[in-house]
Order: sequence, then C-alpha cells, then structure tokens
Amino acid sequence: MMQKTNLLNLEEVILYKMAKQKACKHCRRIYEGDKCPNCDSKESTDSFKGRIVVLNSEKSELAKNLKISSKGEYAVKN
Repeated sequence: MMQKTNLLNLEEVILYKMAKQKACKHCRRIYEGDKCPNCDSKESTDSFKGRIVVLNSEKSELAKNLKISSKGEYAVKN
C-alpha cells in the first residue's frame, strides 16, 4: 500500500509537468517559468501557433530564415 506522502509527491510531479508553456514575445523561445531563458525577457504569450525544435542553428535553413541563433524550442508565430 502506498503512503500518503508518495501520492502527494506524484501529484506535485504531474502538476509540474502540466505547467503551461509560453512563448517569448521577443525571441519566440518556448519555455515554462517567469522569464525567457534565452533573452531574459518577461514579456510572453501563451497563445502561439506552431513550434519548431532547433538542434543546430548554424546548419538549419529554417533557423536562419526565422533569425534563430541558438538551439531550443521556438514558436513559429506568436
């Protein structure tokens, strides 16, 4: 039988994983938290369309077209 504390810890993990993602209004980086890890801006939106994952910004034509210079997950339109 599971202890009550284990259930509470599991609920905390589930809630953490379900945190709302948002996109930075300046660099379009998708993140969770208070500020953008890419540009430190606190201006964000939770309404964005499409997302891309950039693994190597130097070799990616799409990253060049969207002016993305570092790896990460980005909104296509915000």
